[in-house]
Amino acid sequence: MSSSPSAENYARIVKGLHKTLKLTGRPEDSACLTAVSKNQPWEVIRPVLEAGHRRFGENRVQEAMERWRPVKDQYPDLTLCLIGPLQSNKAADAVAFFDIIESVDREKIARAISDEAQKQGRSPHIYVQVNIGEEAQKAGILPAEADAFIATVRGYGLEPRGLMCIPPVEGPRGPYFALLRKIAERNGIGHLSMGMSDDFETALRFGSNEIRVGTAIFGQR
Repeated sequence: MSSSPSAENYARIVKGLHKTLKLTGRPEDSACLTAVSKNQPWEVIRPVLEAGHRRFGENRVQEAMERWRPVKDQYPDLTLCLIGPLQSNKAADAVAFFDIIESVDREKIARAISDEAQKQGRSPHIYVQVNIGEEAQKAGILPAEADAFIATVRGYGLEPRGLMCIPPVEGPRGPYFALLRKIAERNGIGHLSMGMSDDFETALRFGSNEIRVGTAIFGQR
């Protein structure tokens, strides 16, 4: 039986990930792939899951819960990442359901996550989202405000494990990835979630530890 297009695409992306890491002299396990399953039908996600992949990114809390709750018990090593914006009224569900929340960019959200983590006794990893290109239509804390915001997040008893960004579509991405890395380094943050379907090789060269790939695996939504 021939494998599905999404499984073949997944294998190709993993190969490209490992090849780029090798070319940059980094260990194969120094970066991971988050397969962005948001808005995708289950029939294209299942082959990637069956190929052994266990880390998926979702945009909306409700959609993720509807999609993954029925199968979560079958895959105890599943890692679910919230990569879309979080509203404070969804914080309780997000803390209960996700392993990683990558889109923390407001004090209100940090406070809500902290409150829920204490209530539930469960602490998902937290990343601060930086609006690295200072684009009005994108979420994220501005680069100039990132240091103060990271300190604020820590003030709520949360330790940001990483930074996440989505650079502008136009122009070279490298300078934006370099800037995110600088912010991380001066704040003692070790994980960089940067690089997507069309720029993950560049992101890896600039030190990314996590690439978020959807279209190149699952196709257009």
